[in-house]
Amino acid sequence: MKNLKYIGLLSLTLLALCFTSCNDDDDKIQSTTINVEQIYLEDYKSLVPDRPVDFARLGQLIRIEGEGFLGLKKLYINGYDTYFNTAYITDRSMLVTILPKTPVVEAEEDVRNTIRFVKDNTELVYSFVIRSASPSVLSINNTLPLAGERVIVYGSGLHETSLVTLPDGTTVTDIDSDEDGEWYAFTMPSGVAKGGSIYSEGANGTAASPEYFNNSDCIVLDFDGNGSQGFWSWSETGSMINGDDLVDDPTNSGRGKCVPIIPERLLANGIAAGKSRATECWTAGTGNEHDDWTRMFDYIPSTTPLTDVAFQFDVYVPEAWVGSGHLQICLFNNFNYGGIGSDDDADNKQTAFYVPWIDDGAAVPFTTTGWQTVTIPFSQFCKYAAAIADKEVTDPTFQTVVDERNAATYMNFGIGFINTDFTYQGLSVTAVTCSPRIYLDNWRIVPCASILVSDFNDEEAE
Repeated sequence: MKNLKYIGLLSLTLLALCFTSCNDDDDKIQSTTINVEQIYLEDYKSLVPDRPVDFARLGQLIRIEGEGFLGLKKLYINGYDTYFNTAYITDRSMLVTILPKTPVVEAEEDVRNTIRFVKDNTELVYSFVIRSASPSVLSINNTLPLAGERVIVYGSGLHETSLVTLPDGTTVTDIDSDEDGEWYAFTMPSGVAKGGSIYSEGANGTAASPEYFNNSDCIVLDFDGNGSQGFWSWSETGSMINGDDLVDDPTNSGRGKCVPIIPERLLANGIAAGKSRATECWTAGTGNEHDDWTRMFDYIPSTTPLTDVAFQFDVYVPEAWVGSGHLQICLFNNFNYGGIGSDDDADNKQTAFYVPWIDDGAAVPFTTTGWQTVTIPFSQFCKYAAAIADKEVTDPTFQTVVDERNAATYMNFGIGFINTDFTYQGLSVTAVTCSPRIYLDNWRIVPCASILVSDFNDEEAE
């Protein structure tokens, strides 16, 4: 019995010594200084899958290299309590994902662009830039602006835009920027003659617009000598728009002539309900050099997918347009201007439609402050949209569009106003007599591919 007592006492003593040793080791770990030497971006899809970086974006996996990470109790990124898996921590490194809910521009100033490492007896605040997802541009309200006009660029992640570079290298620093990152705006400077992409710098990095800003390489018709208007069988009450129907720019911006798609001679009595082919404006057509679009291959490759090439025009609507009427765009002159729901609206027809007063299935009065750009990719023209949707068919390219125009008997490109009943975005519209003032200008073909700027010089932009 005495031996058993001595063995028991010895065991308790050893256990106590073990606990004391463990506590000492834990205290040592909790007091060991944390040091960060370098942060790496982990991306197996990248050309450099383990890349040293000085910033990272929401959702990205980073590897932090240094010392003293064992025993880490808390990790705060931009002040946000961030989960980490202790299985991926050694004394020299740790892996952590920057969670999507991490605040960025909305983070408190004293914690923004910091990573805070916390143990019981020590901590480290390390400066490191955190960005949202890569910024992107969705559209531009005015892609062919005159000097002094306001340009608004819409997209996402455009927070705190501080520098804009125009296609010729001109820079702009007087910029209004949306706090939600959905737009920025600037005034068009004078003397910018080159077209292409706008590049912007902001809190989330570099964003680029499609190459359609200030791009007039492929004008179809501008009513001021670029391109030729065509008309025939004109009458005072007829649908055909001729040169006498054109007007000086009603905004007095100095743009020259434009076309009221409902001429003044028809506005007084309005366009009757149920009226198809209410008005029509055409280019000169077959035999006119401007109507052979093979000339555009010098600027837009023939192999360009139709998602990446668009018809663009400028519109000015000074008074509310809502409730009735829409525009039909015809690739060539072989359609009846029957509008949405007619035979012109079929998967074998080279037509598109413009109904700006219907927004997400609701009727919303549409007006513009000055001229506004409309961009319609050829992938949204009925025939080409159907072909792209059909996975058994090879996707059409810009060559397809040009070939079909050149094969047409009448190569006139046209836009007209229709005032029939129709259904669009689920909204059923019963036509009423209407007389909206709608001015159009600068019909053109442009490249419209989205551009995602890579964070790194060795990665190609998409």
